Amino acid sequence: MEKKSSEQIAFHPNDQAPEKTEEVRENKLAPHLGKGPSLETLARLNSAYGENGHVYTSQYATPDSSALRRVNDARDIASPLRPAFLRDIEKIMHTPAFNRLAGKTQVFSFRANDDLTRRGLHVQLVSRVARDIGSALGLNTDLIEAIALGHDIGHTPFGHAGETFLNNVYHERTGRWFFHNVHSVRVLDTLYGRNLTLQTLDGILAHNGEYEAAHFSTSNLSTFEEFDEIVERCIATGKGAIGKIRPMTLEGCVVRISDIIAYVGKDRQDAVRALKVGKDTFADGLGSYYNSWALDAFIADIVENSLGKGEISMSKAAFEELRRAKKENGEKIYFANEVGKETRVTIAPLFEMVYDAAYEDLKEGLSNSPIMAHSIRPIQEALSHYGRTYDWEADFDQTVVDFIASMTDDYFIAYVEHLDKEAAKLFPHRGYFDNLLEAN
Repeated sequence: MEKKSSEQIAFHPNDQAPEKTEEVRENKLAPHLGKGPSLETLARLNSAYGENGHVYTSQYATPDSSALRRVNDARDIASPLRPAFLRDIEKIMHTPAFNRLAGKTQVFSFRANDDLTRRGLHVQLVSRVARDIGSALGLNTDLIEAIALGHDIGHTPFGHAGETFLNNVYHERTGRWFFHNVHSVRVLDTLYGRNLTLQTLDGILAHNGEYEAAHFSTSNLSTFEEFDEIVERCIATGKGAIGKIRPMTLEGCVVRISDIIAYVGKDRQDAVRALKVGKDTFADGLGSYYNSWALDAFIADIVENSLGKGEISMSKAAFEELRRAKKENGEKIYFANEVGKETRVTIAPLFEMVYDAAYEDLKEGLSNSPIMAHSIRPIQEALSHYGRTYDWEADFDQTVVDFIASMTDDYFIAYVEHLDKEAAKLFPHRGYFDNLLEAN
């Protein structure tokens, strides 16, 4: 297809800028960021677009023809209608675990506010950011979407606090470690037997949204045998192994940095809604507007510094600002007194209570127990479609972890009420109309 010259493209960088219809907001700590790509980068992007849209494919993109699956199943043969990584997207979205993301905390729990982000929205926001970057860089956006939508599918209820509490109980009893990215792989690869590609599973394992970096290069991973060894090492040795993981594809690298970009500003919007903080709370002076600023600034910076290269990079200035904002979120949102106290004091002991109760039900062989009815039997039924079984009796601790990690916030609370109605009173409750009553 003949490429259009930059003069023929409607959004040529020399075109007159559209009239601003709203106040221009700048980050006072990084006023040089958020100006968009350079004229040179815009011209290069212009030349990669035709009248019908994006036509550029990078030499570093992962082709669908390279997709590797554990099993060469006739049902998974790629076609022009359903390419390999597009099939992964559908496989992920049609699991019960994906449905449950809508009922799991992103940051704020126990608040009757339907506008606060849940994990189901978060994975879509990551997908959108990553697809924007990947499209501009000419990468495989189907693979990007599959990784993004699946990256948190193994997350616990109550966000990272819940992940910590489950890990503490699990590690104390077994010496093994629980990480949501590792469990996301288990959910898709083992519990639901989805036969995803190695590239998608690798990107999910390596997403590590808690570890920021200025440059992301790919690993040399090429086989499921190597991948399985990494997974087992993470479970056995903990954060030391987790911190060393690198994605095998540039698409995985894009999702990894997009995870942070997607939440660093969105969490601030939620904090304004939930904690009644304002723009003066944050050093940059943007408050909830940091989200739109961050999307513009960081996406443009990554494209500027990664276009045509075999790695994903940020400028030093952008990386330092991302790291600063993430740290400030920790101080003023994630570990703030109200948020930290209510989860640490209220929820932590209940994870141990739930874990012990489910384990005892397995030991006693109760066929009508919640873990049997709501976890084991549904997983067995799902696996039966692929001629596989759930070996839940081999490791009761792992089976209990599978159960707890699958819970939504509401299910966890309901299970606690099922076990002990008095314990259920420990949960804080903020109703939809509490603020109205306080105002009166």
